[in-house]
Amino acid sequence: MSEEILINVTPQETRVAVMQLGVVQDLHIERGSGRGIASNVYLGKVNRVLPGMQSAFIDIGLERSAFLHVADIWENSGDTAKPIEKILFEGQTLLVQVIKEPIGSKGARLSTQISIAGRLLVYLPQETHIGVSQRIEGTEQRDALRARLQASLPPEHQGGYIIRTAVEAADNPDFPADIAYLDKLWHNLQSAAQNASAPQLLYRELDISLRVLRDFVTQETLRIMVDSRTTYQKMLEFAQAYNPVAAERMEHYPGVRPLFDLYGVEEEIERALSKRVDLKSGGYLIIDQTEALTTIDVNTGGFVGLRNFDDTIFKNNLEATQVIARQLRLRNLGGIIICDFIDMDTQEHRDAVLDEFKKALARDHTRISVNGFSSLGLVEMTRKRTRESLAHVLCEPCPTCKGRGEVKTAQTVCYEILREIVREARQFNAREYRILASQQVIDLFLEEESQALAQLSDFIGKPISMQVETIYTQEQYDVILM
Repeated sequence: MSEEILINVTPQETRVAVMQLGVVQDLHIERGSGRGIASNVYLGKVNRVLPGMQSAFIDIGLERSAFLHVADIWENSGDTAKPIEKILFEGQTLLVQVIKEPIGSKGARLSTQISIAGRLLVYLPQETHIGVSQRIEGTEQRDALRARLQASLPPEHQGGYIIRTAVEAADNPDFPADIAYLDKLWHNLQSAAQNASAPQLLYRELDISLRVLRDFVTQETLRIMVDSRTTYQKMLEFAQAYNPVAAERMEHYPGVRPLFDLYGVEEEIERALSKRVDLKSGGYLIIDQTEALTTIDVNTGGFVGLRNFDDTIFKNNLEATQVIARQLRLRNLGGIIICDFIDMDTQEHRDAVLDEFKKALARDHTRISVNGFSSLGLVEMTRKRTRESLAHVLCEPCPTCKGRGEVKTAQTVCYEILREIVREARQFNAREYRILASQQVIDLFLEEESQALAQLSDFIGKPISMQVETIYTQEQYDVILM
């Protein structure tokens, strides 16, 4: 399916949207103030070794120490695995790479196995084998690619490689150019490590505009539009050197109307921040994202179908599979994901929905694992989480509800205030009690709860006055002793 890549650049951030048939399929945002660190290589220093967790905290120069598990120590792979306290010690320096961004309260996750990505290859300097991406199918094709790469390697070359799916988009894969590029990066990194003192950044991953050319361009990419001339020139120079096919498809967009407005991307971003996603048939999804997992509930809504109830549910679920797969990419949802499709009576329908769901998820570049329907009729899956979700990048917890998604009713706050006045009256002998609260709460005290307020004033034997505080949220209040 043909696609277009739109790149919107401002001094503060760069946004990339991948479009198919005029619909946003993938979205990436990188801000200058918070550029991602995944794939960066650091010379780190061991802060603490935790034998009970078989892990260590490594100082790589960030606010929070990064996390290294014993399973991510390359030297410890194989049948002779050692406990972490036999491998690391406090104060030790070691070369580490970030494999997962800091997310929420968790620090970055590290590995000591270094991998450097090129356009066609991923270089593994500590390995010796040649692997092929699992997305490249066919034994003959995989063997031919291995043989071609092996023939391209210079004599006495060290290190291993993984052949990326990008080779399928290249009519004549230029392995020697990629090998030379990756060798140069690795030698520069090693030289920097020899003269560095921990903690220090040794290798920074490409920014998002150049990663587009390396990672996103495929055979289906018809056009790459960039609305910044400076970024366009930088990308064009990179593409001419490392991806000539992409260079031919690049365009500078000089239009007056913003690029993302022209293609409806801004509206799509707003919809991707909403809990509800409407389906074309009339059904809808409810997406709830929490720290531990994400739940997606499928509902028929106004979709009544044409034939019978089972057929209506089946068609609604089939449509939902495509939309869920797209929303996972668009919102960059990761971790544990629970999909609650509408209950289907026949195993045939369940199998068909699951097959369609897996096909829709196959377009995702992120690693995904899908289980079948559970005994409760839920589809459980995991999607690798390497960076913050779209909501976490663009939003923050509501200061009014503190992230609950709901606020206490004005009536609930009224009753809290009444109890607070009783507590204060038992401890202090004030001349008067004054309530400071929001307009909604004061209005309720003046109307429906006026009798309750009068009864309390009689009970404590003191007058109670009220004052509206326009800056208070509905849940905020103060009881002042006069």
